[in-house]
Amino acid sequence: MSATARITGTTRLYAIIGDPIAQVRSPEVFTERLAKAGVDAVLLPVHVPAAQFEVAVPGLLSLGNLDGVLVTVPFKARMVPFAARLGEGARVIGAINALRREADGSWTGDMFDGKGFVNAAMAKGARLQGASVLLFGAGGAGSAIACALAEAGTSAIDVIDPERDRRDSLIAKLSAAFAHCRFAAADAHRSAYDLVINASPVGMGATDGMPGEIGRLAPGTLVGDVVVSQEPTRLIRHALASGCVCVTGRDMHAGQVDAIMAFFGHGSPPFPSAGASTRSH
Repeated sequence: MSATARITGTTRLYAIIGDPIAQVRSPEVFTERLAKAGVDAVLLPVHVPAAQFEVAVPGLLSLGNLDGVLVTVPFKARMVPFAARLGEGARVIGAINALRREADGSWTGDMFDGKGFVNAAMAKGARLQGASVLLFGAGGAGSAIACALAEAGTSAIDVIDPERDRRDSLIAKLSAAFAHCRFAAADAHRSAYDLVINASPVGMGATDGMPGEIGRLAPGTLVGDVVVSQEPTRLIRHALASGCVCVTGRDMHAGQVDAIMAFFGHGSPPFPSAGASTRSH
């Protein structure tokens, strides 16, 4: 925690919930950012055992000095019913990783995994309006990134995933939500794309190879990898050797922090948001 962060009776609270929780870095990162922004608030880790979720969360949200909640595994989908409003990406995916308390006491939820990638890509100079994308991975990270890219104006996203049912389900959801963007299944890198993104777990192991068939990359391609690692993944090494601009997992995490701080009302939105959609319970 930053030496400038001080807890008093007026300090506002933010929490991150998960099971387990000891591995998260958000309390340190966000508490420091809040202090630097001059906000009298801290973010605390809250271990909610999965079996106690339905009991613990209503009690947590009822705290009068709690202004926001971050959500990590395994609760991103289970937290959705507690939000009165959802951002477009969260509505499509059916999962959230942040909630904020509104003036009337209700909660707005959204998903920032994909927005973190978009922020990082734009910080690297990427032009997303009308861009074509090849995306490896249709799981949680891939779904969030695809939604955020569609919201940012990309024109075509091809998805590769060995679990075809999961891939096809994601494509159907995205196609229904974003009419301006074409979504399709793919099996390899066979044409020119503006962005090539690995949102699969491939690369987490030190000996992992590529997430799929990559081949030659044009120097103007932006290549992203969600894997957070000390050393560049094989995909990032290949992209750098090809003269591509790269977005790493660390870049994505930094972009997500910026977006969540703005969502909590402590900064300017790093990129335009599609807003929140109202849902009833």
